[in-house]
Amino acid sequence: AFKAAVLIQQWYRRYVARLEMRRRCTWRIFQSIEYACEQDQIKLHNFFSYLMDQFTPSSSKERDFISRMFVSGESYKEAELEKYCDYESIEVPDSYTGPRLSFPLLPDHATALLEAFKQKQQLHARYVLNLLHETRKHLKQLPNISHVSTCYSEEVTVCGDLHGQLDDLFLIFYKNGLPSPSKSYVFNGDFVDRGKQSLEILIILFTFLLIYPKEVHLNRGNHEDHMVNLRYGFTKEVMQKYKVHGKKILRMFQNVFCWLPLATLIDQKVLVIHGGISDTTDLDMLEKIQRDKFISVLRMKKRNELSAKPEMQAINGESKSGTDAAGNEAAPRLSLQPQSAQAPSTANRLEFSRWLRQTVQEQMDTCRRLVDISESESEELTCSSMVSLKDVDEPCWTRQEEWKQILDILWSDPMPQEGCRENKVRGGGCYFGPDVTEKFLEKYNLQFLIRSHECKQEGYEFCHNRKVLTIFSASNYYEIGSNRGAYVKLGPDLIPHFVQYQANKTAHLLTMTQRQGIPVVLISRVEESAFRALREKLFAHTSALISAFKAYDGDNTGRITLSNWATAVESVLRLGLPWRMLRPQLVRSTEDGMLEYKSWLDDLAMEQRSQEHIQSSLLEVIYRNRSNLETIFRIIDRDHSGLISFEEFQQTWKLFSSHMNIELTDDGINDLVRSIDFNKDGNIDFNEFLEAFRLVKQCQ
Repeated sequence: AFKAAVLIQQWYRRYVARLEMRRRCTWRIFQSIEYACEQDQIKLHNFFSYLMDQFTPSSSKERDFISRMFVSGESYKEAELEKYCDYESIEVPDSYTGPRLSFPLLPDHATALLEAFKQKQQLHARYVLNLLHETRKHLKQLPNISHVSTCYSEEVTVCGDLHGQLDDLFLIFYKNGLPSPSKSYVFNGDFVDRGKQSLEILIILFTFLLIYPKEVHLNRGNHEDHMVNLRYGFTKEVMQKYKVHGKKILRMFQNVFCWLPLATLIDQKVLVIHGGISDTTDLDMLEKIQRDKFISVLRMKKRNELSAKPEMQAINGESKSGTDAAGNEAAPRLSLQPQSAQAPSTANRLEFSRWLRQTVQEQMDTCRRLVDISESESEELTCSSMVSLKDVDEPCWTRQEEWKQILDILWSDPMPQEGCRENKVRGGGCYFGPDVTEKFLEKYNLQFLIRSHECKQEGYEFCHNRKVLTIFSASNYYEIGSNRGAYVKLGPDLIPHFVQYQANKTAHLLTMTQRQGIPVVLISRVEESAFRALREKLFAHTSALISAFKAYDGDNTGRITLSNWATAVESVLRLGLPWRMLRPQLVRSTEDGMLEYKSWLDDLAMEQRSQEHIQSSLLEVIYRNRSNLETIFRIIDRDHSGLISFEEFQQTWKLFSSHMNIELTDDGINDLVRSIDFNKDGNIDFNEFLEAFRLVKQCQ
């Protein structure tokens, strides 16, 4: 009996260990694919930024289009924005049966919204715009770093990413209670994208923010960014739900997002930020940054900022020679040094300050005339162009320094190793180690950090000697049963207390089954979804995989070893996955340890082939590029109508042709756009855009 018990125990431990290994592999697949998509988004944005830097508009019409296309929302002044989003001119019909809002808001309004959204009702566009207008006015009064005290309420509840999953928010309120004078909340960014009800989440949170401004606090996340929204779903969601006024609503959301505070400080001891920190994170700088300048954190520089660098060099007395720090010849640029007057001595600070203000203003006026920038576009001056007597002895940060501060706190992740390095996995922010955390906490006399930004299987996770806490509130993020959501409650003692949950009923049943001793049901379901996504990724890189396999097949036998298969796959996909461990789920076992890679790729193609029987090579390209194509389409479609006008296509093509050095006349561009307009309605929809891409690829 004793030997039997030991045998059963050994078998059970091996069984649990195998399940845990499968769980970890599944998790790595999901995260690797997610971060690879974020890399693609940033690469795509950098590509368009490069085009913008290289493209010189030949007319004011082209310049206006480019401004609308890439500087969305920033050219609107206060009065212009209110006039554009005039909610009072929108009538609510008598047939409307949804919730109604009147300001100032009351708790009953929030309750009515919750009940309406549970019944799948939609708030009228007039009330949405009115709510956004009031929210924007309130956010503009808030500091960059909000301060919360547990003295006024017994505890503070901190929630992580929600990502459009309204059921999770409902469950949090059901378990923890609605916001109230005795129930404070901090929502730590990433309210939108991926899920299908981002709009409803924002409406609820903004409503509670206006009702309880001292008890509800919202931090900005990396997804509160209109460039990210173009790819991950929020832009599409708004336009589908509000076809008539969607453009105005999106414009207001873009402006509201840039006014969200950047961090929250609880009892001066716990800092809540969305992503993380770096070795250069400076809370003093973060407190003073003009945060609304950064409509999109992905977009750092604009044309009218090209003059900022020479200005800073002139102020700091730096060299303006024709070489850069590396000794390379610098690109020609406008000189901003005074031509007629000699700079007064800095000993007379008042005289120097007046001279500097006058000189900078004159040179900025000259630059605006040269590039035909209107006065309304010139408001976003760097602090170097607003020097006063007080500013002469104070630090003056460049736009890039400010941008990096915000980028780091929104995009960074912790790592177990020491130091701080670029976050190449996501493509933005940095990785920071326990030593960086320790120095930061010591510098600002903090106990620990709370951040979100990363999905965790249990909904939360400590790292860096329990000095960094990750909280993630979107349950079933990758797949039903993939992870729990969680929120954390802090009392006056600042000891964290966690509450975990899974909002989906199916996931709840699976969890109950798991408790009864059959975890394989849950793991198998999530694992199947992960490998399905991984097979799609492999299929999307068929051509590159064939080239990589042939490098190991010198005799052209069509066969390679399984070890070489794993090495080749990683060299192409670069996901950092344990391919040898995943191989049994992806490759059929062979007796001689060799793989017929062409047959294996054909099997992948059979799995992905659509009902239209598109040629495998075409389907591969569309799979690999569909997200990028859809993002490009939405960038070109600046009015978010779901259609690209001929003018939008023509001007965008000029960007591409300037980058590729292709000379094409206006008549040639007109012929091209008419050939893509298959139904001849004068516009290009996404299906026509995708079909044109498919046909061009098919002809190659």
